[in-house]
Amino acid sequence: EKTVFARQLATMVSSGLPLTNALEILRVQAGSPRMKEVMGGMLGDIQGGSSLAKSMVKYPDVFSKVIVSLVEAGETSGKLDVLLNQLSDNMEKERDFQSKTRGALIYPAVIGVAMVAVFVIMMVFVVPRLTALYEDIGAELPLPTKILIAISKFLTSGWWAVLVLLGLAGFGLYHYIRTEKGKYQLANFTFKFPIFGKLNRESELARFARTLGLLVGAGIPITQALEIVAGAMGNILYRDAVLAAEKEVEKGVPLSIPIRANPNFDPLVAQMIAVGEETGKMDEVLDKVAGFFESQAGQSVKNLSTALEPIILVVLGVMVGGLVLSIITPIYNLTTQF
Repeated sequence: EKTVFARQLATMVSSGLPLTNALEILRVQAGSPRMKEVMGGMLGDIQGGSSLAKSMVKYPDVFSKVIVSLVEAGETSGKLDVLLNQLSDNMEKERDFQSKTRGALIYPAVIGVAMVAVFVIMMVFVVPRLTALYEDIGAELPLPTKILIAISKFLTSGWWAVLVLLGLAGFGLYHYIRTEKGKYQLANFTFKFPIFGKLNRESELARFARTLGLLVGAGIPITQALEIVAGAMGNILYRDAVLAAEKEVEKGVPLSIPIRANPNFDPLVAQMIAVGEETGKMDEVLDKVAGFFESQAGQSVKNLSTALEPIILVVLGVMVGGLVLSIITPIYNLTTQF
């Protein structure tokens, strides 16, 4: 909805429509009650003499610092429509990438949930009946079958304990990863995952380059731009790296130097930033860097989907095979005795 807002506002502003009229139209067209409320509040602020950027600051849950800074730069330079179009382009690219990533994970997630559901149904409804059958015929049970029956008895009689343990574990994990230590450990953990870690790194680098390029291109000072970019990063390791780079830049150090020194940044990023510093075309260079890593991340999404499918099939095969063998083996052993 924010992407549509930026695109429509840019179109109306470039057409010469007064900002108050544009906001009134957007308020009427808003799809959610929250967005209608925000548009109404902004309209009142503008009519009261406030700037668009200052009005947006009142709604941090809707408008990020990146959006507010770009709008402020656009109002100052008289290029509000241009920057709003660039902003909407950026948001569309990020939304498309997130959509592709979710799409690649939907199939494995559905299969995983189905596997767990089938396993629970087998343990709760099927295995108890087979256990009674084995007892009636006096079948000698092999170790895999005994383990299967033990799991079944635990799930049927102690299911509440499983739910309590899972709930407590989820609650504890949720609160732990919200702490600073938990955020760092989660960030390091995600980077170590094959393919997924690479995808995470590439998406963060693309976000860094794209956002910084937008801000610098809008005429925002590099130190202020870096502070805003740090807040936009989704990974705490990159947030800290950008803030550390900002401190170095404040001392007069070229941005490429602290970026090159940080192992979380690909060497290409530092090299291209150095080129931008030498040529004075930082925004253009960063746009190319963002495009490169977005392309790499797109390929990683495809690789992730390709890699997960055979893994799921193997796990599914092992689970089904184990269940079948555990169920059939006692009956087979009994028949061979005659």
